[in-house]
Amino acid sequence: MVDSTYRRLPSGPSMTTPMPTNMYEDRDDTKVDDEVEDNETGIANTRTKIQSAFSRDRYSGALLFNFAAFILPALYSTLAKLWVANIDASLVSTTDAYTYLSTVTESLNEGLPRAAWSTIGNLQLPPNTRLQLTSTLIIFQSCAGFILSLCFLGLAPRLAKVFIPQAREISTKYVQLTAFTALSSTLENSVSLSTRALDKPDVPLIISSIKISLNIILDFMFISTFHIKGVQPSILKQATIRLVCELSGAIAGLIYFIVVSKRNHQALGPQTERFQLFSLRSLRKLARPGAWTFSESAIRNAIYLYLIHGIVTMGNDYATAWGVFNTIRWGIVMVPVQSLEATSNAFVGHRWGQFRALVGPSTPATKKGIFGVTKPALISVLISLIVEVPLCIFMSFWAVKPFAKYLSGSDVVATITSHMWRTIDWCYICYAVSTQLATILLATKPRWYLYQSLVSNLGYCLPWAIAITKIGITPDTAWKYHAYIFGGSLVVSLVITTVVVALWCQRVAAGRMK
Repeated sequence: MVDSTYRRLPSGPSMTTPMPTNMYEDRDDTKVDDEVEDNETGIANTRTKIQSAFSRDRYSGALLFNFAAFILPALYSTLAKLWVANIDASLVSTTDAYTYLSTVTESLNEGLPRAAWSTIGNLQLPPNTRLQLTSTLIIFQSCAGFILSLCFLGLAPRLAKVFIPQAREISTKYVQLTAFTALSSTLENSVSLSTRALDKPDVPLIISSIKISLNIILDFMFISTFHIKGVQPSILKQATIRLVCELSGAIAGLIYFIVVSKRNHQALGPQTERFQLFSLRSLRKLARPGAWTFSESAIRNAIYLYLIHGIVTMGNDYATAWGVFNTIRWGIVMVPVQSLEATSNAFVGHRWGQFRALVGPSTPATKKGIFGVTKPALISVLISLIVEVPLCIFMSFWAVKPFAKYLSGSDVVATITSHMWRTIDWCYICYAVSTQLATILLATKPRWYLYQSLVSNLGYCLPWAIAITKIGITPDTAWKYHAYIFGGSLVVSLVITTVVVALWCQRVAAGRMK
């Protein structure tokens, strides 16, 4: 069937009909005025369609908002590494403690908040119910983040020894200052994910804009090479500034969301029922899918942190190179993948809610119905391939070594980083694809998302993590094994995710998705 957007153009004048010398000679003025008015209306409609295509509740518009929100933190994390290297190149690996504490916090951030796609993102729920789920999520996550921050603060000396090569007194103080980023991270993440599920990607953008703008201004004044005279730059100042700015951004985003939500709530009229800010019923509704995403994240990150401890024991150059590799790869280069993932999660969640309301998961679905649900994820797969393949080639052959030298200030670290990149960066193309496909599971059946992750982590990463303790690796042989672990897991994950998504499609088509 021909798509309705492709319409047959009107035929031109007949060859037998003489063309008038004046296009309007046979028309009266009224008809001419009507035609001009129609043309102006057509132009206005075109503008409206373009504006609508880039609105927050459309895929393209949400993608632009998400990209803008992710690019700012990525730029800052890269810039911060550079400024710390200018203060003391040996302290670059100390800043990775922030990354590793964030990895622990990630289990909280990937628990209940990731349940937002299949709960808050369900358009069939009443607006008040979705807002109550959102407020419950934000309050619970903030309390959990505060408790985790207190734990980090008390365990700071031990954490410094585990995650920082050549741990010193300054390393412990850095971890203590970084501890409360667990609170800022859980607050920011819960606000960002829930508002994206509500089709308000402008809220995460405001958080990133305020946080990063403040960060860059204050870092420029106090720790950059252009700092204020009389000020002594230090890594502890950098940690303090980051904490203050993250809390400021998260609180500002929360206030903006409250104001907008209150205004929208009032616009619905006085008959609209009020909702509780915190509800145990809403928490239980979030906890059902959130338990699966939390379990998946906890297992995956526990294995990763165990492997990181092994990397730290390989020496400062090796640990710094791994930190620089992750700064580049998970910083600016990964922004398109993260933006596409957030957008796909939101819109697959919307479409799944509509599908359940109209058809029901226990009713056999047509191929068209399945494609309708998964279309945002498939578009994200295509875009990620278009972006990641050329980027991988460019970085591998021309950009990664000078960039690593720029960030670390060390030729040795730059050489190690370049070798790491050329060995496994192609595997991140597999990661980009599997991440977009996994949104189909995460936004519809989080339990299935856990299953595919367990197979990958317990079936591949965990055996390798146990094996390297028996092999007895050295700094010279370490990357040979770490490349198989980190790169291989991405390839294996793509295969497993593809198989699980295919099974998901089969069960939905057969009406067996309970």
